[in-house]
Amino acid sequence: MNIQQNISLKEFNTFGIDAKAKEFVVINTVEELCIFCAAFNLSDRNILVLGGGSNVLLTGDFDGMVIKMNLKGMEMVSENENHVWIKAMAGEVWHDFVLYCIEKGLGGVENLSLIPGCVGAAPMQNIGAYGVEIKDTFDSLEAVEIASGDMVKFSNSDCKFGYRESIFKQEAKGKYIISSVIFKLAKHPVCNVSYGAIQQVLEEKKITNPTVKEVSDAVISIRQSKLPNPKVLGNAGSFFKNLEIPAAQFNALKIDYPTIVGYPASSGNIKVAAGWLIEQAGWRGKVVGNVGSHKDQALVLVNYGGATGSEIWQLAMDIQASVQQKFGVTITPEVNVI
Repeated sequence: MNIQQNISLKEFNTFGIDAKAKEFVVINTVEELCIFCAAFNLSDRNILVLGGGSNVLLTGDFDGMVIKMNLKGMEMVSENENHVWIKAMAGEVWHDFVLYCIEKGLGGVENLSLIPGCVGAAPMQNIGAYGVEIKDTFDSLEAVEIASGDMVKFSNSDCKFGYRESIFKQEAKGKYIISSVIFKLAKHPVCNVSYGAIQQVLEEKKITNPTVKEVSDAVISIRQSKLPNPKVLGNAGSFFKNLEIPAAQFNALKIDYPTIVGYPASSGNIKVAAGWLIEQAGWRGKVVGNVGSHKDQALVLVNYGGATGSEIWQLAMDIQASVQQKFGVTITPEVNVI
């Protein structure tokens, strides 16, 4: 393992922020990861684990150790009459994993097509889109305990999944590095096409009984139509989470704002579309210096070139304050701010 000094992280984060890491190392195997954690006493050091760098905002140079996960590989580990269990290493690109499953005709992750990032970050965030979340197909994962270098297995229930939440963002934060994830996919999938614009796209194509590939293609076309490519315009996808509020509060808002967008959520709450709130607060397409809210999707904050992470973070805080003032609700970042 080669530990490098003062390395630019510009190519390792999708915002394209030119921050520097005091120390930087690339991990290529699980064995390397175990040895590295055991040997370097990382629990006493400031560390940042990067996969695709698609859910992180660097607000300055990182005074610590950046670990770039480059663990690769996907394989079937077991199957029965109805399901197949696929193991994917943490460094695999998430969309490549989705395509791998689709090519085999396996269902469960097609609605999550084209989400940026790597497999290892998916359960941390419990990524989701179009009515589907990771927890729906997640079986288990293996992670390395940072303090000891020991391997630990987490089941679905162990991960304590919530909306864009898991144990790895709460009590286990900073204690483990995910090395691989096992997913349970359906051999005879029943596609979920009721959420968002998927059904509309399928109807336009006159598809009434879609395959997982057709659902995936629909999701890809929707995402490409409204989300900027981070290779062209720096961004981290949706910057803010949708928020859940009591039904009574939602109904009160609906009196003043009849077009407010909301969906039934847990415990009788209503999940409100943060993008709608941001747009109604006047931010969609607005540019402030080198940053702005994207013209096609207000949830996406973008770097128009040369922006610092602090500029993007200031924009996020201004948007948050504006939404709070107008609607009396608080939207929270989905992105990990460093």
